[in-house]
Amino acid sequence: MITVNGGMKGEEKVRKNLPYFIVIAALTLLIIGVLSTGRESPVSTEIEQSVTKMGMREIEEETSIAEESSETTAKSAFSLAAQNTSVEAAEEPAEAVLATTTAAEGVFNVYTDKNAPDNHYAPSGWMGDFGDISLDLESMDSPHSGSTCIKINYSGAATQGAGWAGVYWQNPPNNWGERKGGFDLTGYNKLTFWARGENGGEAIEKFKVGGVKGTYPDSLEVEMGPVELSAEWRQYSVNLSNQDLSYVSGGFCWVSPARLAPNGITFYIDDVRFEYDPNLQVEEETAESVPFNVYAERNSVNNHFIASGWMGDYGDLELDESWTADPHSGTTCIRIVYSGKVSQGARWAGMYWQNPPNNWGHAKDAGFDLSAATKLTFWARGENGGERIEEFKMGGISGDYPDSDAAGIGPVVLTPEWKQYSIDLAGKDLSYIIGGFCWATNVDVNPEGCVFYLDDITYE
Repeated sequence: MITVNGGMKGEEKVRKNLPYFIVIAALTLLIIGVLSTGRESPVSTEIEQSVTKMGMREIEEETSIAEESSETTAKSAFSLAAQNTSVEAAEEPAEAVLATTTAAEGVFNVYTDKNAPDNHYAPSGWMGDFGDISLDLESMDSPHSGSTCIKINYSGAATQGAGWAGVYWQNPPNNWGERKGGFDLTGYNKLTFWARGENGGEAIEKFKVGGVKGTYPDSLEVEMGPVELSAEWRQYSVNLSNQDLSYVSGGFCWVSPARLAPNGITFYIDDVRFEYDPNLQVEEETAESVPFNVYAERNSVNNHFIASGWMGDYGDLELDESWTADPHSGTTCIRIVYSGKVSQGARWAGMYWQNPPNNWGHAKDAGFDLSAATKLTFWARGENGGERIEEFKMGGISGDYPDSDAAGIGPVVLTPEWKQYSIDLAGKDLSYIIGGFCWATNVDVNPEGCVFYLDDITYE
């Protein structure tokens, strides 16, 4: 009985404590359930938020680095610009930047070596027949100094039909004056560069500084040339004395026509820089020396005007400046075919030799001072004889910047043999000539058209 009574007391205790066991079990199951649902504790949440914030900082830092890298790439877009005609700058400079090196301290480089940090301009301004150009900014083919130089191939194939090509070194890249940029190079008084040809004899019509137009134009435009290169390195200089260099976005440029590169040319450039020379004198404007050629030979660097001004029934005309059959002198002459078909309804046609090409008086500071000349001579002949040219002349172009005078002869009836003709220039104002030579005829005096030849057109 004692045993039984003791058991009864134990059962009573169990029954009395049962509610507590149930509560503890329920709480245990609840905790297990909560943990099994994947809910996060405040501690784990704070850790993840901290990691996330760290990740965001890393992303922001990487973005900042990328933006800085992009800006750096844009500011040093030299190599990219060499292979693309459209290079975009990462950001637009607010104003012309004062040159980082003053004239008194030394030089301001356009190009020294491929990866030089002080190359300040990019060769992004490909012009004319840009498809004819290939450019290597890291050529190691006997550079003038350092480890690299610039190698340029110009095929002269007239891929875009322009008949000429050139490259501008610009700041910022691809800036044709539509946005602000450039450098204030006040204090420098010359640009120097070294150049050579692959074989020697390669002709470049002009090298220049400035000349970019647009809303924000260069403050100057100065050129030198034509230049016939040698096979050895030679230094050339563009005198900038007394010039306004306060805004220069077109730091350096070369331009040459296809007629000077009938078989293509390869040339090299190195060490292009602005300098200050305390002994350099201002160049005085003087008249061109004579003889002064309009046309001598097809590829002559001394041809100073271009047969670009086709007039009247221009569709009736054919021009060949490389005709090799029976020239008056040298190896080539000019052959002109006038069909007389009245293609444009004008019933006449003619042609101007102009500087620069297609200049009908719109180009400022473009002409030549030929005051030293007293006559213009040329040789001409007809295909059969009897061909009539109503007028041969020089000058006479009007416009905002016209020729300073005009003179001519005619009509002229040609013979089948070469004959020299002369235009008297005595007493003429030859201080500004853009129309170096001209001829005109019509269908009434050449009802079947005509073929004639010209050679050795020269101011004397």
